[in-house]
Amino acid sequence: MFKWTPLALVLGFIIDLFLGDPRWLYHPVRVIGLEISFLEKKLRGIFPKTPKGERQAGLLMVILLCILGFAIPAGILFLAYKIHTVLGILLETFMCYQMLAARSLKEESMKVYRELKKGDLEGSRYAVSMIVGRDTQNLTFEGVTKAAVETVAENTSDGEIAPLFYMALGGPPLLYLYKTVNTMDSMVGYKNDKYLNFGRYGAKLDDIVNYIPARLSALLLIGAAFLAGMDGKNAWKIFKRDRYNHASPNSAQTEAAMAGALNIQLAGNAYYFGKLYEKPTLGDPKRPVEFEDIPRANRLLYISALLGTVIFAGIRLAIMGIFSLV
Repeated sequence: MFKWTPLALVLGFIIDLFLGDPRWLYHPVRVIGLEISFLEKKLRGIFPKTPKGERQAGLLMVILLCILGFAIPAGILFLAYKIHTVLGILLETFMCYQMLAARSLKEESMKVYRELKKGDLEGSRYAVSMIVGRDTQNLTFEGVTKAAVETVAENTSDGEIAPLFYMALGGPPLLYLYKTVNTMDSMVGYKNDKYLNFGRYGAKLDDIVNYIPARLSALLLIGAAFLAGMDGKNAWKIFKRDRYNHASPNSAQTEAAMAGALNIQLAGNAYYFGKLYEKPTLGDPKRPVEFEDIPRANRLLYISALLGTVIFAGIRLAIMGIFSLV
């Protein structure tokens, strides 16, 4: 069924670059979000309201969501290919396109850039609040710029390279399974009183599924830095030195590479829900952060996404060729 996956991957990538997120259509991630909210409410009502009970409820939710995340797109795609190969290819392409975020990430971060260029601090704070989880009401111009660049860096993996990787590995079913885990982590993976136990297994699974893609994304960003005429050597240096300067095993991978490529310092302390979180910095402040770092970050995003598409599609074709000879 998935012999057309390399073609669907390339076409989905191209369509995303030209059209971006199909806002006219109800996005699958929103459906996943509704599933998570429904299961959370039901399972919290069934299991005891104790740390152990919450962990059990959270584990069951992870299992059910993973089954649904894989089985539903697999079933739909199976029926489409049964009806006609062309229908299957079109649907597989569309499924890939919907789950890629390069164009929408660029558009949202450039909204921040335009507000910064106008000198509108409040406007830029609002724009960046749409794409980051931290508190933004007290950010300076530099703080807003750093937040936007960090988001582009982190989502190079979560929103683009990881989906491409899993699409190449197992077609839309594995891609949708990945996005289910990723969405679950973004909704229940907080280390607060409400989700510390309930969201534990979802957060751990997200760490696992992002382990390889995060590192591949960082390497692709380093390669993109060389191709874009930025500081690829420093990107490699900072990646090796600072890639674990984060509580998450994955988040600092791409941010460290981005900081090195741009010769700036990222991360550091930040406020979340009114609470200060002290975090290490990434990179060296070889120069001040400037507004133009946002379009530079997007250039690195696009080049790394193109590299990833070509490499992953090529690997998929090679694997298919090997299996056809067996």
